[in-house]
Amino acid sequence: MSTSLKLANKVALITGGTTGIGLGAAQRFVAEGAFVYITGRRQTELDAAVQQLGPNARGIRSDVTSQTDLDQLFATIQAEKGHLDVVFTNAGGGDFAPLGGITEEHYAMTFDRNVKATLFTVQKALPLLRDGSSIILMASTAGSMGDANFSVYSASKAAVRSFARTWTADLKDRKIRVNALSPGPIDTPGLSGLGADETQAEEIKSFLASTVPLGRLGSPDEVAKALVFLASDDSSFVTGTELFVDGGLAQL
Repeated sequence: MSTSLKLANKVALITGGTTGIGLGAAQRFVAEGAFVYITGRRQTELDAAVQQLGPNARGIRSDVTSQTDLDQLFATIQAEKGHLDVVFTNAGGGDFAPLGGITEEHYAMTFDRNVKATLFTVQKALPLLRDGSSIILMASTAGSMGDANFSVYSASKAAVRSFARTWTADLKDRKIRVNALSPGPIDTPGLSGLGADETQAEEIKSFLASTVPLGRLGSPDEVAKALVFLASDDSSFVTGTELFVDGGLAQL
């Protein structure tokens, strides 16, 4: 394989890789020469994504909030490839809930998906990660902004951003780089899902686009290009940082 490809001969794991940013990242990683494992909770969507990605991708059904599923995931990678070079903890999500209406279930679900899953995905990946590998954590502009009705999600993403700092210190002797990537509003099925129906989804998208200095939503591929940078040797002196791909939203 040509060494001009930025991820030639690397083995990558992308959790939540069946749609949106995760699928966009997988497409870019494969195009840049990586063999990519993607996870998802639904087999049908997982199979469709792998068919789209081609022979250099493998889908493993896995719920990242389940310790048993994570153990099986990494056992499979160990048996098939024996190592990892890149981990992108993309799986996660959250819903709106105003202060005063936050339930214990909402809190637990949000922190399990974004914080617990990130922690144990990375921790269980460590034996497979080669020295000098790259870990990319999915954070969010919400982690550094004060959006109403989004406090639990925002707090969970602030915790993820903190992981990038502390894990950089934990893993510095192995030269493993840990960075957080924080997208702004990206036109994905997940964003559309915030609306109760198609009309409300379009209203949400229009409003979010109006808050972005560049005046539009981003695309999954624009995020994927930044992820290739963080995954590749192009970012060899970049660690512990937060890269915003947000059209300027959190910068002004």
